This record gives sequence, C-alpha cells and structure tokens, in this order.
Amino acid sequence: MGPRAAITDVIIDCVDPVRLAAFWAKVLDRQVGTAAGPYVVLRRRSEDDLVVAFQRVPEEKAGKNRVHFDVSCEDIAATKALVESLGGRRVGGYEEGGFLVMADPEDNEFCLVPFSGIPVDEAGRATYLDGTGLDRPG
Repeated sequence: MGPRAAITDVIIDCVDPVRLAAFWAKVLDRQVGTAAGPYVVLRRRSEDDLVVAFQRVPEEKAGKNRVHFDVSCEDIAATKALVESLGGRRVGGYEEGGFLVMADPEDNEFCLVPFSGIPVDEAGRATYLDGTGLDRPG
C-alpha cells in the first residue's frame, strides 16, 4: 500500500481572481475569504469542505478543461438560473450525454448534478435531466 493521499484543495487559474471568487462564493453559498498575492480563497463552511481558491495567471483559458468538477445541488433549475444571473452560461454539445454542463465567467466548465447521485442508463447517459425541460438547451 502506498502513502496516504487526498485532494484537499482546488485551485482555479484565472485572469480575475476577485471576480471569479465572487461568482463561486454565490454559487457555493460561501464567503470570499483571504486574498494574498495572486490568490483569493473562499471560506469553508466546515472542515469537510474542500478549499477552493483562485490564482491569477496572465493568460486566458484556451481549449477544453482536462479536469472539471460537479456542483451538486438540490434544485438544478434554480442553480442554473443563479449561475446565469451571475455571468455563467450553459455549454452546448453535451445534451446527448444527458449532463447539464455550465461555464463560469472565465469559461471553466462544470456540471450541475443532483445531490442524490447521477442516474445513468445502460449506455452511460445521465438521466437526471429527463423530463425537466433542462435536457434541451435554451
């Protein structure tokens, strides 16, 4: 058995860490915490929460994310509306897979998923949006 390891922090590269921290603070119902050098950190609500921080970098995002995260929520439609009201957007092209893919104001992609888990069919297509009206872009 190897050494113990865990993912404890998620650091998001961005051009404007103050703006992105404010966006994610509202989406995740957290407060913007400390700012030091190129970093802005969101406050954790509990010790179980991952640290989420934003690091200023000179270049804008280019290409598709190689890693993304899922944002679990109780009300997917309300969370989608919140994301859009804060400057995020829905990312098209993922409807066939059944996932609701969104992007933050700097185009970092993430999925909105239910807290209850992600039901999938035999082909691996997510089915949590079926019949909600969110399974179609618009």
